[in-house]
Amino acid sequence: MQITITGHQIEITPALRQYTEEKVAKVRRYLNTTINAHVVLKVEKLTHIAEVTIHANGVDLHGEERTDNLYAAIDTVMDKIDRQAKKFKGKIEGKRKGQKPVADALGGAQ
Repeated sequence: MQITITGHQIEITPALRQYTEEKVAKVRRYLNTTINAHVVLKVEKLTHIAEVTIHANGVDLHGEERTDNLYAAIDTVMDKIDRQAKKFKGKIEGKRKGQKPVADALGGAQ
């Protein structure tokens, strides 16, 4: 897993780097392949922005969150990424089990 953390208008402290890496590493429970993550942490006036892009297994997961606390922004954006990864894993497992696509199961147009 390769994680790149970039700060715009903010210095990335070792504690902030460690916290971010721990949160991003939790995505591995859904994606078992090589993961490249790019995290951008920004400060604009009083707003803290956390932006995460993850490339893994042919899928790109992206999330952005704006709050007044940087740690809260990281937590919230990683919750978004976790939901996206869980949804992607569900789709892959559904294809492995040979389930019908959603449109066919609901009697969709052919």
